[in-house]
Amino acid sequence: MMSSDEPQKTINNPIIPYVGTILGGLVPGQLVVIHGSVPDDADRFQVDFQCGSSIKPRADVAFHFNPRFKRSGCVVCNTLEKEKWGWEEITYEMPFQKGKSFEIIIMVLKDKFQVTVNEKHLLLYNHRISLERIDTLGIYGKVRIKSIDFISNGETPDGSRFGVPYVGRLDSALRPGHTVAIKGEVNKNPNSFSVNLKSSDSTDIALHLNPRMKTKVFVRNSYLHDSWGEEEKEVANFPFSPGMYFELIIFCDVHQFKVAINGVHTLEYKHRFKQLEKINLLEVTGDVQLLDVRSW
Repeated sequence: MMSSDEPQKTINNPIIPYVGTILGGLVPGQLVVIHGSVPDDADRFQVDFQCGSSIKPRADVAFHFNPRFKRSGCVVCNTLEKEKWGWEEITYEMPFQKGKSFEIIIMVLKDKFQVTVNEKHLLLYNHRISLERIDTLGIYGKVRIKSIDFISNGETPDGSRFGVPYVGRLDSALRPGHTVAIKGEVNKNPNSFSVNLKSSDSTDIALHLNPRMKTKVFVRNSYLHDSWGEEEKEVANFPFSPGMYFELIIFCDVHQFKVAINGVHTLEYKHRFKQLEKINLLEVTGDVQLLDVRSW
């Protein structure tokens, strides 16, 4: 048995249907990354996280992820227990297209799976069967798979050690090359939240990040000399959804901040507050649980 902290293998060009053992099982913080493409004649395919590989009786399926291409298409998720399906959770957003390639990232969290397709958040699925029982990955149906990767991403932090609103000092004042990393979870019925980088010797806010979930607008601004400046709102994809886990990285460059969410570069913000070395506080407010804060 491999211990789960050893690097997991990549499976290349598996023949479908594919049924394989997940070495070391699944643990919170792990990513399963699947690259493939949908054939032109696809009607459906499925990715199943199974408890064993028995066919008769059929092994329990903890997480059944099933894109269907009939009509406008949907993704059906479910759990099979003792050969009976539970209730279907249906997502009517369809990120897969016939004839097109895709990247699925399934993040394993302690209470749920979080699925991203082509760098865009798709859905959450709460565990109905405990993670410890999952030992097999099955992929079936009309799909071509190029690679399956199991990536250990380190433990995701458990529970909220940081109250919100949170104000904390950065480990050292900002300068080009510095990074601030925040791990958190958006509340279930969120309105908005804010992440502020500020100075302790004035009311100035160098960087105000304010995703508004109800309107799907991601506002950025600065508060200088007692007034707000002009809002920046452009963003290719609004990256946040209710209940989702996120890792937000702010990288301080010479001329700008660069912000990435769950590994996807999301925006840049030109410095308006130029005395970077005075930026020494991080503030987090609003509809979010804060799990971890680090800077280096």
